[in-house]
Order: sequence, then structure tokens, then C-alpha cells
Amino acid sequence: MRYSSAVESFTSYLEQVRRLSPATVRAYRGDLTDLGALVGDALLRDVDLEDLRSWLWQATQRGDARSTMARRAAAARSFFRWAHESELIPLDPSLRLVTPKLPRTLPAVASADGMRELLEACGREAADGDPIALRDHAVLELLYATGARVSEICGVDLDDVDLHRRTVRVMGKGAKERVIPFGAPAARAVGAYLTRARPALLARAARATPALLLGPRGGRIGPRAVYALVDRVLGPLVGAEHIGPHALRHSAATHLLDGGADLRAVQELLGHASLGTTQIYTHVSSERLAAAYRLAHPRA
Repeated sequence: MRYSSAVESFTSYLEQVRRLSPATVRAYRGDLTDLGALVGDALLRDVDLEDLRSWLWQATQRGDARSTMARRAAAARSFFRWAHESELIPLDPSLRLVTPKLPRTLPAVASADGMRELLEACGREAADGDPIALRDHAVLELLYATGARVSEICGVDLDDVDLHRRTVRVMGKGAKERVIPFGAPAARAVGAYLTRARPALLARAARATPALLLGPRGGRIGPRAVYALVDRVLGPLVGAEHIGPHALRHSAATHLLDGGADLRAVQELLGHASLGTTQIYTHVSSERLAAAYRLAHPRA
């Protein structure tokens, strides 16, 4: 099989079998297309380890970040492992492919007091009944209360929310569904939005939609709008020039662990496939504890 045909088959596998998100599939395809610029449309079995090393070396010459190189190497390993398991190639050339080890960076996290003040301020802004302000308050409360990904919150429909039980059903990575609880403040914000804002926004739409959260024209809100919202209101709080909704997810997870939540419960809440992914928040909590110790203890 030719390289280009194998890439098409692989992306179909990612979409239909692994059911990865469109954004993830596009990332895989982009990285493999970049490799294709080096190897051409060769027979897949003729692509070897030296080709892969040359590809990554070119990335270093362009000045690509180590995180970009690591992502591309991971895409290549996934692709060739699939090709080998599918018996398209006799050997997997990516088994010995090595990439620079990435430094472990801790996520930006807002303080619990800072988050409370921010959400209370958003609530005051929404008190005058402006539909967008009410919606923004509901978005921020839901993101922080649930720790959900922005794509998950944007994909929520009306039927997914149970205000009586205070739960929301989201569709996570790999089309895995989970039900997440949320607290009374988020329930109040969502309830106010549903009563006072959503009907006004829906009236602007060309057709009805089941989406919970709507944009100014009445359609489903998109991730880009949520990114802009979070960057505007949360960036100054954490001291970051550009920040996205994941900061609310990081903050929610860290505050849960600070409050004594079990690590596996937080893993389930966040929808992490691996406990190791969740464990980074224990490092955040430890650093916060160490900082508090250094500031408060007379013998620190």
C-alpha cells in the first residue's frame, strides 16, 4: 500500500473505530501529511527509521518546539503501530524513534478565593438581565463546577441537564459519556439563564436548536467564543496573557484535591483514561502547600 492511501485508511480508523474528535483527527492527519512531504508517496513498507529521524531533524532545523516534535513522533508511532497490527507492514519502524523528553509543566490555577470573587462579580453583571451576561455566568459556573472540557460543555443539550439532581451529561473523548454533578451556585446560574436569557437568544435563531448554551445569533455556542470569554475574565486573575477554558478545569481539579477529594474520584469526574494524567494535580496541590508553608511557618 502507498503511504497516502495508508494515511487515509488510518484517519478513517481514528474517526470510525477509535471515534476521536475531529480536532484530534485533523492533528494526526496534519502531522502525517508533513511526514509525507519527506517520504513522498512511497510504498509504506519502504518508510524506515532513518526517514522518521530525518523528519524530526528537519523539525529541529525549522526551530519547532519540543512539544511539537513530541506530538509528531507520537502521531508517527500510532500510525505505524496501526499499520503493523493491520499487517500492512512486516515491521514497525517507529519502535526505536526517540524524541526529546518534555519538561513537566504545571497548569495555571486560580485560587479558590479568586474564583469565588470572579464568579460573584459575573453574577452581579448578569443581575440586570442582559442575555449574554447571563449566559456567560452560566458558562463559567458550569466549567468550574464540573471541570469539563470546553468541547464537552459546548456540546451539552437541554436534555442533558437535570437541575433537580444537579447533574449534566457530557460526551467526552472517544465518545465516552459521563454524568457530572455540580453545585447550587451553578444550578442557580443555569436556571437563571434558561428562564431569562435562552428564550431571548433563541428568538434570534433561524431555526430551533437543542443546544443548552447559545451564541448571540441563537445557534450553539462555539469553543472559540468560550476561549475569548475565559481569556477576558480569568487571564488577569492568574496573571496570564492568554489563557483558555482548561484553566478552569485545572482549577476545579486542584481545588477538589485541596479539599480532600479522592484522586480516582477526580479522575472519573474529569474523564481521564489514565490516573497518571490526573496525578499532575497532586503536584499542583503539593506546590501550593509548600508555598503556604514557606510563607507561614516561622522555621521555614
